[in-house]
This record gives sequence, structure tokens and C-alpha cells, in this order.
Amino acid sequence: MNFRFTRPSRRSPASTIKTLAGIALVCALAACSTSHDANAPTAENLAAPLDDYLAQRGDICLAMFDWPIDLTEAEAGSGTRHAIQFPVMEQLGLVHSTIVAVPKSSENPDGAIKRFELTDAGRKFYKPHASAVRGAEQQHANDFCVAHLKREQIVDVKVDASSAQHPMAVVSYTYRIDTAPWMQEADAQRVFPMIARIANGAGGKLQLRQGFTRGDKGWVAQTGPV
Repeated sequence: MNFRFTRPSRRSPASTIKTLAGIALVCALAACSTSHDANAPTAENLAAPLDDYLAQRGDICLAMFDWPIDLTEAEAGSGTRHAIQFPVMEQLGLVHSTIVAVPKSSENPDGAIKRFELTDAGRKFYKPHASAVRGAEQQHANDFCVAHLKREQIVDVKVDASSAQHPMAVVSYTYRIDTAPWMQEADAQRVFPMIARIANGAGGKLQLRQGFTRGDKGWVAQTGPV
């Protein structure tokens, strides 16, 4: 590659002043044309609200709100999710069970239930996680949580501007995940297949979505499906 050097020309002070003024005007115009709109539904603007939401609500939990949890003989033999999951959780040292006598009934002719309680190891995963049962008003302050999500990259933003004052946006993003160590066990992945699928989809293999509404103070994450 050839370089050509030229000697700088001599200019009058007036010419120099005009040149500098022109440069300043061009820079000012460029700044105006690239000014940042903090309310625009862009990946840049939605990254911080998404990170804040995941920091507070990024736990993946199992809707096991109130302990101890009892299983009747009928429930234990019917293949309910607790009947499938609790024995594995007990093998992993997260819960322990005892047989408790209760009044006999048509649904429980043996008059006994199996009561599962969290062990010290299991209590490490029982944490504050405010949630409500869908379709009910009952609130739960704690849940048994097994993983936590963090944003990796925002892939797409879809906007619904039907409301000019409060437009909505749906963010699709890839993620990183920190799972409980025992979720590496094959039995845990077998009885918690959705958790295993989300964990295996980290690093760009799967995308998650989160809805936002623009309020008076910026973009606010919405709870519920999108």
C-alpha cells in the first residue's frame, strides 16, 4: 500500500475560523440526528429493565409453596407429579417422609398419609418468591426454586403500539442459567423434564420471551404468559 504525504497549506486566520465553525456545525447536526430516545422500544433500552426483572423474578420454581406436603395412599398410587417427584427428592436428600395416622375415609381407607418435609439441604432452595395461583386470589410468599435465569442477548423486539400512551413490547432473548447442583442427576432431570429442557436450552439453543409496557417511568416488565 502506497502512502502519499502532502505539505499542509498556509491559511489565513479568518479561513481557519470559518473552517472550525463549519466543523462545529456538522458535529452539532450529527449529534442531533443520533440523539438517543430512552423510550424507544429498542434492545438497548429494554436490556436494563429485562436484567432488573430477571434479578428479582428470574428464579424458576416448582409451585411447592407450603410445607409439609401430604400424600394420601390414593394420590401416591395415581401418578400425580408429587407422587413421582417426591421419592426422587427424598433420594437426593431434599425431603424426608414419615407416615402419619389420620381418620379413615372412603378416599383414605388405611387412615394414613405420607408427609414430606424439607431437610436442611432442601430448605436452601425454599426462598421468597411471591406468586399467585393462576385463576385464584391466593398469594404465596415462598416457593421451592431450582434455577435462576440471566439474560445473554436480546434477539428480537416486537412492538404493539395500539395504545399510544402505553405501548407494549415483547422481548425474545437467549439466556444463561444457574441450576441447583442436584439437577445434574439423571433422576432429577427425568422427574423435572421442563427444568431440564430450559437448562439444556441455555447459551442460545432456546429463546425466552418477556412482555413489557411503557409506563410513566419507562419500560415495566409484565407478569404472566406472552
